[in-house]
Amino acid sequence: MNQRNMARAATCGEPSYVWRAGQARRMELIRDAAGQRSQGYVLDNGCGVGQYLQRLDEQATLAIGLEYELEHARTTRAHGLKVVRAAGEYLPYADGALDLVLSHEVLEHVQDDRRALEEIVRVLRQPQPNEEIEAGRLILFVPNRGYPFETHGIYWRGRYHFGNIPLVNYLPRRLRDRLAPHVRVYSRRDVEKLLVDLPLHVVSYSMIFGAYDNIIARWPRIGRMLRWLLQNLERTPLRAFGLSQVWVLEKRVGEALAATSPQ
Repeated sequence: MNQRNMARAATCGEPSYVWRAGQARRMELIRDAAGQRSQGYVLDNGCGVGQYLQRLDEQATLAIGLEYELEHARTTRAHGLKVVRAAGEYLPYADGALDLVLSHEVLEHVQDDRRALEEIVRVLRQPQPNEEIEAGRLILFVPNRGYPFETHGIYWRGRYHFGNIPLVNYLPRRLRDRLAPHVRVYSRRDVEKLLVDLPLHVVSYSMIFGAYDNIIARWPRIGRMLRWLLQNLERTPLRAFGLSQVWVLEKRVGEALAATSPQ
């Protein structure tokens, strides 16, 4: 990969190219959180090459992907999926048009994460008083600052260095952002601050570890033991060290999220 492509991958992220246990587990979480909304009008906001969009398309009345990278958008279209090339800060959809928005490990890459969230809220379906119309939901995955590794790599001496770099996210924010200026990382408090004054209700919040498919492919027994151990930690206070935060948020008219969300 040349330096230009490395810079693009670092700033925009690399999508999931292969469907494995980790993606399947996350898709199960997405379906559970979406409920009947997965059968309506769905947006995969930052769809990459369409791995999750393809699964959402199986149930949705209409499933559309939004993707900024031209090459990824072309790949998604080649699979027969509907995709629009646009930035997350300027969604090309009418107010209240969508039942469900999935933002899967994308928010950390956009130029303006607050603006991107405001746009998602705008296009989510409004709850209708005295009617059986479900309010629109956002399913949001973001990288957790408590995870012991920076999975996007770092920028050092004029070059991007990919891989899982230990302890970077534990550094003071200013120093951490100098090493990884191409990608954000979020504490729970960081996300809560982003959500303040948005008309959203927190349906659920959780922390998940990875599936460690690459380790399992090389060392099956060790990898499966690691997966079992870490995923069981999700039910303990040690979930604070999880790989990703998972937020399920529902639109509420006239109700802005308070500075702190419920446990």
